Amino acid sequence: MQPRTQLTLATTTAAAARLPESLCTHTPACPTANSPDREAAIVVAGHPEQGWSLLCNGVLLFEDTGELLPDGRIVDPHRPVAALV
Repeated sequence: MQPRTQLTLATTTAAAARLPESLCTHTPACPTANSPDREAAIVVAGHPEQGWSLLCNGVLLFEDTGELLPDGRIVDPHRPVAALV
């Protein structure tokens, strides 16, 4: 096994930190994480028992309709509110 040098650690860390633009590999491509219809992307990993799904555009979609975008921004839940009569 080769010892890790400062250079290999730096390049490995930089490569690991870089995320793909999208996990979408199908045609037509899903909406990007920045588009208004980002929730229409296909689920690539779902954990309903934990209340979240990873969409192919990199968005983490939560059961309460909140979202975590790939760049770290948070989108508040937007559930419909029942009207008081």
